[in-house]
Amino acid sequence: MIKKHILILLISILAIATVLYFALVSGNDEAKGKNINNKSFSNLVGNLEGLIVKTSALEENIEVSGTIIPYDETIIMSEVSGKIVNINLAEGKLVKKGTLLLKLFDEDLQAQLKIFEVQLEIAKNNEQRMKTLFNVKGTSQQEYDASLLQVSNLKAQIEILKVNIGKTEIKAPYDGMLGLKKISVGQYITPATQIVTIRAVNKLKIDFSIPERYGSKMIDGSKIIFTVSGNDKIFEASVIANESSIESDSRNLKVRAIISDKLDGLIPGAFAKVTVNLGNTDKALMIPTSAIIPEANTKKVFVVKNGIAKYVVIKTGVRRADAIEVLSGLNEGDTIIVSGILFVKPKSSIKFSKVS
Repeated sequence: MIKKHILILLISILAIATVLYFALVSGNDEAKGKNINNKSFSNLVGNLEGLIVKTSALEENIEVSGTIIPYDETIIMSEVSGKIVNINLAEGKLVKKGTLLLKLFDEDLQAQLKIFEVQLEIAKNNEQRMKTLFNVKGTSQQEYDASLLQVSNLKAQIEILKVNIGKTEIKAPYDGMLGLKKISVGQYITPATQIVTIRAVNKLKIDFSIPERYGSKMIDGSKIIFTVSGNDKIFEASVIANESSIESDSRNLKVRAIISDKLDGLIPGAFAKVTVNLGNTDKALMIPTSAIIPEANTKKVFVVKNGIAKYVVIKTGVRRADAIEVLSGLNEGDTIIVSGILFVKPKSSIKFSKVS
């Protein structure tokens, strides 16, 4: 009897252990299933907007700032020192080339000129007498050559004096507009004294700088357009030269163009808004700027393939107000995320609410 009871007790214990084992295994499997479902749910990002990348026509323009400058600009200064005896500077007025602007004291030079002119006449008469004597063997070749040398020396000294007298007359080097004078009658000036600035205003130029990657497109004859503040007119100019090197601080190339339009309302020194056309393309990949994730040295976007997001590094080109050109990294037909990017991580499962 005792053995029978022990056998029944052992069978009961074994049955209870079996039930507990299967219950425990079932509970673990259910827990694992819940963890998997929760993990899958936490990796899903929804209510996002996407965009299928397509090619479009693009007129490649860039806008930069520029400065209107005179075609020619000269600070007029004297070559010699002297006292001003007469001024003919009409400030802010147009003058013709060769117009006398200022006269320095030259009476001492004029007196020296008269002395040399008298000496020259005497030397010429002496040379004629020596020539007559030389022809009849009345004098030597050496004495006749000395008389010729004296004539030549006096002529050279007279020419030097005339040049120096000419330097006392300051004239306009070309047709232009005078600025404000910086001298007065009776003032003693030197070659370091600034007298007035003259600017050629019948032609104007414009200087501007463009990013170095566009430098190869700025060839002589290239057309640009620009506007200035307070003037609704759109002006046109033609490129005439580029700087020989890139500016090291800004990585820009300085360009100069000559303004071919009428100069109505244009003043040297004025700020200009320059538009440079760099060409047209029918296969530009344009994406919204909101889709770009800027980093230190790169730009990235989220591309979604098979419902999974991944980072893609891109290279950009022309920028518009709300869109930017992608030069590399994307292909036509790729789907990118354009809204809700802050909630997305690499390898996130994506559910779009709208795809454009």
